Amino acid sequence: MPAYSTSITVRHSREDMFDLVSDVRRYPEFVKWIQIMVVSGERTEGAVTTCLGDARVGFRGISERFATKVTADRGAWTITADRVRGPFRRLHNVWSFQEIDGGGTRIDFKIDYSFSNIMLSMLARNNLGLAVDKIMASFIAEANRRYGTTRSAPE
Repeated sequence: MPAYSTSITVRHSREDMFDLVSDVRRYPEFVKWIQIMVVSGERTEGAVTTCLGDARVGFRGISERFATKVTADRGAWTITADRVRGPFRRLHNVWSFQEIDGGGTRIDFKIDYSFSNIMLSMLARNNLGLAVDKIMASFIAEANRRYGTTRSAPE
């Protein structure tokens, strides 16, 4: 049952970071392992937007397709992705966003998953921390590109 969590603090507002992470259709532009992302079934009810994200990812010569139900809840400041189909037996990913006094945002990232394929399980287990670090770096770089880097750092 691999699970992993990390937290980072960024200089950008909670609203900007929430908008960036919830904009799943643009992931292929800045997350290098995501080759294709097709978003369908998007609907909004109050502060909650849901959609189906169908992705093709490639890593170290392995290419896989999977789909997740993505729920972006602006009221709770959380974004979740849950397995719909693909190589995962189980996948539950949660991003949460908390404003920091003086500006900036604390982002908590949690993922709990298992693969159906033992080879994918071994590859992911051995590289999970590195993969999450690279993904987080991709989001920070994209936030800096979209929103600028001149904002003051959180204290």
